[in-house]
Amino acid sequence: MARLLVVEDDPDILDLVVKRLQRARHAVVAAGNAEAALEVVREKGAPEVAILDVGLPGMDGMQLLQRLRDLVGNDQLPAVFLSARVQEEEIARGRRMGAIYLTKPFVASALLSTVERLIGSVQDGVGSTW
Repeated sequence: MARLLVVEDDPDILDLVVKRLQRARHAVVAAGNAEAALEVVREKGAPEVAILDVGLPGMDGMQLLQRLRDLVGNDQLPAVFLSARVQEEEIARGRRMGAIYLTKPFVASALLSTVERLIGSVQDGVGSTW
């Protein structure tokens, strides 16, 4: 079980992602915007993987990832970007941040396998405080 942070402003997509990750027995905390995500991380601690929409209102997902990394003191915090933005420049920007970039619409099983790859085997049998 891993601690996952999901930040998505579309409630239907947020619900889909959270349910899919919970079915895979992960501890998931969801937020609808960047400020809420930062607050939950301040309260609950660092996630092991962040799944972030790029097109968030206010602070975009890439800015949020940088803020999260600064907040938790881990510039290598694993992240997956979900985005309807398919411009090569946007995708390259996300990848330069060391994140995996999945375009919407995405296949839920592809997201899950991507998250599982990022988590690796380090978390086998470890409980969660989330």
